[in-house]
Amino acid sequence: MNAKNPFKKQRLEERILFELNRVLRTETADSRLNNVTITKVDVNRDYSLAEVYWDTFDNSKRGDAKEAIGGMTKRLKSILAKTLEIRKVPNLVFKYDAQFEAEKKIMELLNAEKNKSDE
Repeated sequence: MNAKNPFKKQRLEERILFELNRVLRTETADSRLNNVTITKVDVNRDYSLAEVYWDTFDNSKRGDAKEAIGGMTKRLKSILAKTLEIRKVPNLVFKYDAQFEAEKKIMELLNAEKNKSDE
């Protein structure tokens, strides 16, 4: 793959995102992954590393989900190798995506300020 072509990079990121979410929904029996979703994938310039961002709908189970994802990394890479049909699958690095928590905190702060000004 040509690292200078952003469209190929973007397509690869989208395919990885789609396939990982599909696998988590249909091919895993681990109940710790039931509420996990992949939110974003960033592939580096030489396609050797993919940072995979994930989130869970139940924050109280985040630690269990992190452990389950860590244990499935090799299996997920193997599944990607079969489904993506590319010569070299990037190494997967899973990172928790705190974006939604940050948005929630911002909204709470804005609402608190609005309530103060209404008084």
